[in-house]
Amino acid sequence: MSQIFYIHPDNPQSRLLEQVVKILKDSGVVAFPTDSGYSLGCLMDNKNGVDRICKIRQLDRCHNFTFMCRDLSELSSYAYVDNIIFRLLKNNTPGKYVFILQASKEVPRRLINEKRKTIGLRIPNNKIDLALLELLGEPLMTTTLILPNEYEAQSDPDEIEYKIGQQLDAIVHGGYISQQPTTVIDLTNDYPDVIRYGSGDIKPFK
Repeated sequence: MSQIFYIHPDNPQSRLLEQVVKILKDSGVVAFPTDSGYSLGCLMDNKNGVDRICKIRQLDRCHNFTFMCRDLSELSSYAYVDNIIFRLLKNNTPGKYVFILQASKEVPRRLINEKRKTIGLRIPNNKIDLALLELLGEPLMTTTLILPNEYEAQSDPDEIEYKIGQQLDAIVHGGYISQQPTTVIDLTNDYPDVIRYGSGDIKPFK
């Protein structure tokens, strides 16, 4: 059964986030709020955690896992981008987007879309996420918490506990969040391609 951490969305308590970090570093899987619904996350070297997340969401190997980073300083370690794409990212982060990028050789193969060799990158605009990433000191491997046969991101942490609490190590209770997931933008082609319409404004990518 998962531990529940009630964390203030505007003033996250460091002592509670430090406990969440410990769970993540002990190979845990955590549900946590973002600026567009709740997500699941673990450390990227946590192979068992990734497998658990895939089982919860019933994901296949074509799924683009998302690296949630605190800022663009970590980008060059995980993705190949040119100056044009970097400026586009800089102008639209943090925000309610996941960007599909060509993965670098530093990314474990099991986290890469097998067909396209891509990953997702996200820089959230959520105080809990940013504080958690700062304490963690590395990106989180994440995916939006959309359960099988459902079409919207989970938004209620109490419902998450009821539905899948026994499959998680921790739930960060940050209140009720909008159900609409991120907008997903593919930046691996000659022009931005919106592959999922969500809460992020698409005007900058037209």
